[in-house]
Amino acid sequence: MAHELIHDTEKKRYLLRVDGALVSAADYVLGPESISFTHTFTDPKKRGQGFAGEVVDFAIDDVEQNTAYRVIPMCWYVGQWFDEHPERAGLLTR
Repeated sequence: MAHELIHDTEKKRYLLRVDGALVSAADYVLGPESISFTHTFTDPKKRGQGFAGEVVDFAIDDVEQNTAYRVIPMCWYVGQWFDEHPERAGLLTR
């Protein structure tokens, strides 16, 4: 299976495609100094396979490496991701 991680800046969305098909996505809204992750989606037929975690890992890595934004996890899944990765809590803002 070919995994392709994409940051679609026009749609404000991080995407994971597997063999060309959209499998998971994380949507966001930008503020002056923050990025708010508002929704994470995984194709219901593909849930439970770690795809949401893969796209959120990619998104958070991208934010950390390429921006000065602080993260607001408005989506429950992104909040849970940070609970499971306390070493990344320095990226959070309230």
